[in-house]
Amino acid sequence: MLFKSQRQCAHYLVRTFIVAAAAASLSAYAGSDKISGGGTNVSGKTSYAYYVTGDANRTPDIRQRPRSPSTVLMGGDNDVDEAFRWMITRAGVTSSSGGRFVIIRATSSDGYNCYVYYSNYPTCSTTGAAQSGSVGGAALGLSSVETLVIPSATAANDAKVNEIVGRADVIWIAGGDQADYYKNWRGTALEQTLSQAISRNVPVGGTSAGMMVLPRFDFAALRGSVTSAQALADPFNKYMSIESESGAQPAFIVAPGLDAAIVDAHVDERDRMGRLMTFMARLIRQEGATGCAGGVLSGSAGASNGARAIGLAIQTALLIEGPAGSQTARRVSNAGVPGSGAAYLLQPSMAPETCLSGKPLTMRGISVRKITDSQSFNFSNWSTLPYREANVVNGTLSNFAY
Repeated sequence: MLFKSQRQCAHYLVRTFIVAAAAASLSAYAGSDKISGGGTNVSGKTSYAYYVTGDANRTPDIRQRPRSPSTVLMGGDNDVDEAFRWMITRAGVTSSSGGRFVIIRATSSDGYNCYVYYSNYPTCSTTGAAQSGSVGGAALGLSSVETLVIPSATAANDAKVNEIVGRADVIWIAGGDQADYYKNWRGTALEQTLSQAISRNVPVGGTSAGMMVLPRFDFAALRGSVTSAQALADPFNKYMSIESESGAQPAFIVAPGLDAAIVDAHVDERDRMGRLMTFMARLIRQEGATGCAGGVLSGSAGASNGARAIGLAIQTALLIEGPAGSQTARRVSNAGVPGSGAAYLLQPSMAPETCLSGKPLTMRGISVRKITDSQSFNFSNWSTLPYREANVVNGTLSNFAY
């Protein structure tokens, strides 16, 4: 076999090895950074790619459509099988109904199709009871899993792309680079199609970069990523591209219950607690000498429009359900994986004392709630959950371990 690049060769060899060792622990989970599932691009276009597993021509017969929203936030790295199954069930899909699961992304290929549709990833040949590391969507009733690679505004405005997304019963935003989503999808027909789907209670979720664009306020990474040290040392440094609504443009995609929130992934693995706190600080409006320029939310404890931040460890997900104002959530994760398992809920009790360009952040009284079990909790009101208090003083997170 001939390869066009070393990377293509390496990818082929790795995939071959995994298929041969499907029962081994190496293939216990499917990664969120999937590159290719080996499918065929059937779009017939050069502006976007479209991959189908199953029967996309079947019209699903879902008798009980969801009556309230469902959102999955996932912290990156290997995917959490249970979260995908939950979305399919929440969509009203049954063993005989059929249903369309649509993945959207700006780069890469169709690697999710095999993982979501079949029951024996990565071999991808059976549709019976799902094995660990597979979703088993066909067994749950999905008639198709479809991936759209949408790399430009031209593609995001394409009528066929929006038709496919608009008829989805579940929508998943893959990982990658959230800057691609902002640059290529914001202000397009696709943005409107996604908003309409959310208003119809179509379950929507995302992992890593795909999760980062689901709240009203987003770290868009338009000038690259930022470390905790950089963020704490200067909340307005050039990498801190916090995107939200403005007078001229509404927020990008806003999942229910996330209209006062910002999120971050890979929190433990990449030591991102400091930058998550700084992201949240940037949302808090100026009142006298406190707060941050450009902030619009309250920094007071218990305020109805108080800022929030949510951080997830790798291989960890929050399953959020119900209408905004009366939502519940549950944490799920891949058990036994080092670095996975925790969800962090952050709230301020007071506005930042120092939040200025070129100056280190000082913000005291940050409530941090760490969720490590699978019990449902009130996602609309965190006040009943136990917390630890953290302080940031002169750009240093003091006396706090998470």
